[in-house]
Amino acid sequence: MSILNVEHLTHGFGDRAIFNDVSFRLLKGEHIGLVGANGEGKSTFLNIITGKLMPDEGKIEWAKNVRVGYLDQHTALAAGQSIRQVLSSAFDFLFALETQMNEICDKMGDADPDLLETYMEELGTIQELLNLHDFYMIDAKVEEVARALGLADIGLERDVTELSGGQRTKVLLGKLLLEKPDILLLDEPTNYLDAEHIEWLRRYLTEYENAFILISHDIPFLNSVINLIYHMDRQELNRYVGDYDKFQEVYAMKKAQLEAAYNRQQKEIADLKDFVARNKARVSTRNMAMSRQKKLDKMDVIELAAEKPRPEFCFREARTPGRILFETRDLVIGYEEPLSSPLNLSMERGQKIALIGANGIGKTTLLKSILGLIPPLSGTVEQGDYLEIGYFEQEMSGSADNSCIQEIWQEFPGYTQYEVRSALAKCGLTTKHIESQVRVLSGGEQAKVRLCKLINRNTNLLLLDEPTNHLDVDAKEELRRALLEYRGSLLMVCHEPDFYHGLATDVWDCAKWTTKVI
Repeated sequence: MSILNVEHLTHGFGDRAIFNDVSFRLLKGEHIGLVGANGEGKSTFLNIITGKLMPDEGKIEWAKNVRVGYLDQHTALAAGQSIRQVLSSAFDFLFALETQMNEICDKMGDADPDLLETYMEELGTIQELLNLHDFYMIDAKVEEVARALGLADIGLERDVTELSGGQRTKVLLGKLLLEKPDILLLDEPTNYLDAEHIEWLRRYLTEYENAFILISHDIPFLNSVINLIYHMDRQELNRYVGDYDKFQEVYAMKKAQLEAAYNRQQKEIADLKDFVARNKARVSTRNMAMSRQKKLDKMDVIELAAEKPRPEFCFREARTPGRILFETRDLVIGYEEPLSSPLNLSMERGQKIALIGANGIGKTTLLKSILGLIPPLSGTVEQGDYLEIGYFEQEMSGSADNSCIQEIWQEFPGYTQYEVRSALAKCGLTTKHIESQVRVLSGGEQAKVRLCKLINRNTNLLLLDEPTNHLDVDAKEELRRALLEYRGSLLMVCHEPDFYHGLATDVWDCAKWTTKVI
């Protein structure tokens, strides 16, 4: 049974085409991985099929009464709402029914017998719906999901604006699961999630009976939960049966076959052109030459797509720092409440350290405390001599209305326009991306702009807060290679063991010193 039909979808932003005559069909029970490089339009596709964006052309048709749940990587949570309120909002349609039922009850006292009978029927229907959706067990359901996602330990009355990136993702995911939609649309759900809850989500999706579409650049996670791949590439959407590894195999084979056919045809074209050039002037062979020319004119020429720009990251290195990079003495980090026991940590030149642990236990806060961006609750941080620190934040700061060029120019005012464009191009951004406003870029493209700022600054210590979030497979591999070659030191928050294993000289588990039970 078809849940969703997309026919002849065409869409673009300004003169930048995203889709060209794309068709797509989603069947019941399909577990789809939507893959492609950063900026190919994966999130845009989900926004179009959910009605958040209107396509330039095409038809989107959902089956009747299908409830869609969408986890959007850019969803904002309203200030002043508690975790419990956000989770309970999954049942807003039931609360609306309860309000309707109470209004009917108020009217029943003044109703005549005929109207009373109508009210009784409406009341019965509403009561049936409320019972069907376990309306009177909502609080228990909310607490059950909150416990499973580790939100109960944070406190369900906590304001959502106080949460870390991972905790916010868990709240949105919890709300989505409580809604029990007929289809799940998940846009990079593992971003900001810790290893424990990525595993929980993996189990949930593996056992999920309904259909889902998942965007993820976490290949081990993707492989473990999907049975179909849709590859978004060069304004097309192509279907592959199997997991990501199988798709890579088939895609490489198709690419090799196309290249072989292209080479054969190019040789044939060259031979025909040569024959025509040598024989068209001679009367005896003119007819044969004309025949070859007609064959050339009618030929359906194979075109190979231009290779996509691959990012090239190369971190600039500053002078050698002192042996000790930083030392903490009885450092207690936090905001209003402590997030850690007193910490006595030190980092030496040459170390590459991965910070791991659950969301909300203070990994980002530790980085910001070392940098001096957040004052400690008690204790001190002493930085070493001759430090040149590069800091990569989880999210983009600054004006989203800036173009990429303006964003880099603000950081490096001495650069010429050619140098700015070259720096962005080396990070895998095309001319159209470079001239676009930052806010219209995908999460991965925005991350490349931030990396561009970092790699063009002389550093000897990098502090990276979840640098792999949003990056596509090629960019992630290139970043890992560049960090392996970097002769400076590294302190990095990361939830991807595949990324930091073999790169990190030390792994610090922050669960050992946190005061939070999460």
